[in-house]
Amino acid sequence: MGHEINLLKNYPKSNRGVAERGLSKTPQDQKIAQKFDKRFFDGSRDHGYGGFNYNKRFWEKVIPDFQYHWQLSRGDIILDIGCAKGFMLYDMQRIIPGIEIRGIDISEYAIANSMDQVKEYCQVGNAKSLPFDDKSIDVSISITTLHNLEQKDLETALLEIERVSKRGGFITLDAYRNNEEKERMEAWNLTAKTVMHVEEWKVFFSDIGYTGDYYWFIP
Repeated sequence: MGHEINLLKNYPKSNRGVAERGLSKTPQDQKIAQKFDKRFFDGSRDHGYGGFNYNKRFWEKVIPDFQYHWQLSRGDIILDIGCAKGFMLYDMQRIIPGIEIRGIDISEYAIANSMDQVKEYCQVGNAKSLPFDDKSIDVSISITTLHNLEQKDLETALLEIERVSKRGGFITLDAYRNNEEKERMEAWNLTAKTVMHVEEWKVFFSDIGYTGDYYWFIP
C-alpha cells in the first residue's frame, strides 16, 4: 500500500458554508448534482460549484509538489481521472516543460467546455474502464472524484489505476476521522456514494491491492 500524504497542502483553502448547505440540501439537489452536467459545474451553488472557472492560484503552488514527489520531467505522462475542464492539466503542462498530459471525465459537459489548450488530450470516459494500455501512464492522479462511485465500482477504478500506471497514483477521497467530521460530511456531500472513516479507507486499499498514495477531503 502507498502512503498517506497531503500533496494538496498548498491548495488554497476555501470558506465553505457546510452548515448552510446541510440545512438547505434536498434529495433533488443531489440528484441534479450527480448528473455532472452544466447545472453541477456552472449552475446554482445548491447543485455544485456554482461556477467552475480557471484560476491559476489553485494549482500553481500544488504542481511543484507533484513534480518533486514523483521527480516529473519531460516526456513523463500524467493522467488526471476526473479532469473536468482540464485546469490542473493546463497548469501541469505550463509549469513542467515537456510533460505529456491525459484527462478523462464522465461529464460530457466538462469535456466539451474544457480549456482549448488541453482539449485534445481530454476525453469522456469512466474510471471503471480506463482507455489506456497497461503501464502506459507514468502517474495517475484523481482528486475528489472516485468516491462518486459505488464501493464495488470504486474498487474496479482503483485496480484500473494499478493497471495503467507505472509509478503509482495519488487520490483524494471524502472521509472523516470522528463523528463531528462525519456529520459535516453528510451535510456537505452532494455526489459521493462511498464515504468512509480514514482507517476504513486504509483497510479497503490494503484488501483490494491499491498501492498508490492517498489523502482525504474533509470539509
